[in-house]
Amino acid sequence: MTNSLISTEKLISAQMTTAVLLLDMHLLVTFYNPATSALLGLGEKRILQQHFSQLFQYNEVNTQRFNQAISSQNNFNVTDVKAISLDGRHLLLDITVTYCENPEQHLLLEIRQIDQQRKISLESLQQHQHLAARELIRGLAHEIKNPLGGLRGAAQLLEMSLTDELTEYTQLIIAQADRLTNLVDRLLGPYRPAKLQKNNLHQMIEQVRQLALMDNPHKVQFSLDYDPSIPDFAFDTELLQQALLNIVRNAQQVLTQGGDICLQTRVLFQHTLHGKRYKLVAAIKVIDNGPGIAEAVKDTLFYPMVTTQPQGNGLGLSIAQTLLHQHGGWIDCDSWPGHTEFCLYLPIVDSEN
Repeated sequence: MTNSLISTEKLISAQMTTAVLLLDMHLLVTFYNPATSALLGLGEKRILQQHFSQLFQYNEVNTQRFNQAISSQNNFNVTDVKAISLDGRHLLLDITVTYCENPEQHLLLEIRQIDQQRKISLESLQQHQHLAARELIRGLAHEIKNPLGGLRGAAQLLEMSLTDELTEYTQLIIAQADRLTNLVDRLLGPYRPAKLQKNNLHQMIEQVRQLALMDNPHKVQFSLDYDPSIPDFAFDTELLQQALLNIVRNAQQVLTQGGDICLQTRVLFQHTLHGKRYKLVAAIKVIDNGPGIAEAVKDTLFYPMVTTQPQGNGLGLSIAQTLLHQHGGWIDCDSWPGHTEFCLYLPIVDSEN
């Protein structure tokens, strides 16, 4: 009966979206549930038997409060706790601490990421806005493309009746019509469906890194931080490579004086994308130490034609977001001066784990 009860408790804790962990009297982690891994972005070896203070780069709760809870056998709750995870994410947390004495002294911690629901709502809003903007641009692009074809054809016919001295003007018209047609094609974006086949995520990322190094005028340094536990899963290598390369290229363009780009992967547990909860999600991060993204464009960053680059056309991020949508995924961004982080989320839907 006791073993059955323990199994039931573990099953319940595994299904909870709240991070739950137990600390012994030395504040070492003796138990945690999958939601804890999702919150901290850490695996078992980096959580079990670790001191609570080692689970974060920074958190506002002084561990002395935990020691006082054990010595006084009291409970406490702290809200709006600012913390930074070991992988650099800024978190806003509610922490409930309960003193327990059976079979020995320990603390039960319940940690809720209170900005998570806000993030899900924002993701849903941005998704609808992105799709609406894409449909508007697609309709406009189709209206432009047809007259461009006629303009180019008329210029070719006119060129046949002109002298060599005047054909340079028709050649200019044809060249500009071709340029605009190419731009319109990019506005229309990828139109073929994703061909999902089981692939290795890190091999795809390495291909992107090699392509980026081939055109690296500012000598940007690349570092790798891979999670080897990510299994092979189904995605379209070509489309995903294009999406990731667009983001890496943007980072390279920002680092005009040189700098560092870190390509990082993590596996997330019980993560929600587009309102659907997945057991496993792969997260690819592109982190640079550039100046950060201007506040004026943060909310419209993934809209078509939005750019802060003098030579940019504002299509790279919009196309990348569309390509991730085709995989059931999502891209978000967190940025402040000296740190910009794009994260590509991909559901792992065919893993046996």
